[in-house]
Amino acid sequence: MTLPITPITEDDIAQYLAATPGFFERHAELLASVTFASPHGQRAVSLHERQAEMLRDKIKLLEQRVMEMVRHSNENAAIAGKVHQWARQLAGVRWAAEVPQAVEQGIRTLFDVPQVALRVWGVAPAHLNAPFTQGVSEDVRAFASSLTMPFCGPNLGFEATAWLQDAQEARSLALLPLREGAIDSADSPAFGLVVLASHDAQRFDATMGTDFLVRMAELASSALSRLQ
Repeated sequence: MTLPITPITEDDIAQYLAATPGFFERHAELLASVTFASPHGQRAVSLHERQAEMLRDKIKLLEQRVMEMVRHSNENAAIAGKVHQWARQLAGVRWAAEVPQAVEQGIRTLFDVPQVALRVWGVAPAHLNAPFTQGVSEDVRAFASSLTMPFCGPNLGFEATAWLQDAQEARSLALLPLREGAIDSADSPAFGLVVLASHDAQRFDATMGTDFLVRMAELASSALSRLQ
């Protein structure tokens, strides 16, 4: 009885070559005789040349990744410097009633945000009639307390956009809750909300990183807590 012959597959060949590194030492002529179509043209290249091309492509890809990392590092360093400068400005505000304006002005100028508005509640009696306490509904307060991280995304008609100077031009938003302690402390109700708005729909995208926005929210919370 003749047993059927199982054909050799490409996987079999690959496994054999991987398990037998001395094969090409015994058959070195194959390295020069085997040719491939080059992805960079119509000519045929040897195995050596093809490996060199693959290495160059990998090196180019790694170089691009390194350049991206350097660019992101420089951008993050620049933003960190602006956050530090903003924190110094807020710390230097003498009167509590001037802090809201300092928060808004610093965000607009240092971080190039076209529109900024904020509201706080639960303030001391001396600030009850201040502009930065007006137009806050219970829904807005509940919404702010529900945020444990900055909201970034399109303008979906949030009630808080009415605080902006030109709400119709706000195509993307970042909403920063203000609360004592860390921004993600769900046990601490919010005492305010900061609205950042841009006419650029991609400026505040739902997929963007929020690390710096978290720091900004916590710095603003610390500064604005003087109003309570």
